[in-house]
Amino acid sequence: MLFILIWWVRYVTITVTLWMGVWLVFAPYLGVSLIIFLNNSEKESCMQCPFCHHQLSKVIETNKNAPGGIRRRRECLSCGERFSTLERSILATPLVVKQDGTREEFNHEKLMQGIRTACTKRPVSAAEIERLVGEIESSLQKMGKSEVSSRVIGDMAIQGLKDLDHVAYIRYATVYLQLDDLKDIRSEIDHLLTEENYS
Repeated sequence: MLFILIWWVRYVTITVTLWMGVWLVFAPYLGVSLIIFLNNSEKESCMQCPFCHHQLSKVIETNKNAPGGIRRRRECLSCGERFSTLERSILATPLVVKQDGTREEFNHEKLMQGIRTACTKRPVSAAEIERLVGEIESSLQKMGKSEVSSRVIGDMAIQGLKDLDHVAYIRYATVYLQLDDLKDIRSEIDHLLTEENYS
């Protein structure tokens, strides 16, 4: 019985020693493998391809200074098509108080569509429109208010368009400022030309 006990203790000691030796030898390589795995998991992530709907894509470029969030250029691992994604923090955007007193959630796409319509057939890129909408939304979030008048959003949009493209600005102003007749529109155009001459 004593012999068996001694043999068992020696067996356990030798086994533990061997495993510790193996761990000490291969631990650095396991650590490197873990780092490589984590890096690859960042580069190859689950993001559905808009073309073939495959779930895995590879990040080929990251722009952390993009307006509105982090922009990533991705390549689908199935069809090879490339597409962009925008990652942004979810912050509380205030409720929009309309002119009739009703309240609604801020609608990013609604604002985007209005500005896009004003910029139709103008030399304004989709990226510039997206940047403007992103800046407006970010400004609203930074206000820290629970509610904001639709007039505030309209003023931000019209000022952004004024800096972006004068024709798009006039189009938007015609609806937003309710310029009902040609004299009002002409007056606004004259005001723009005067500003240009002084700038």
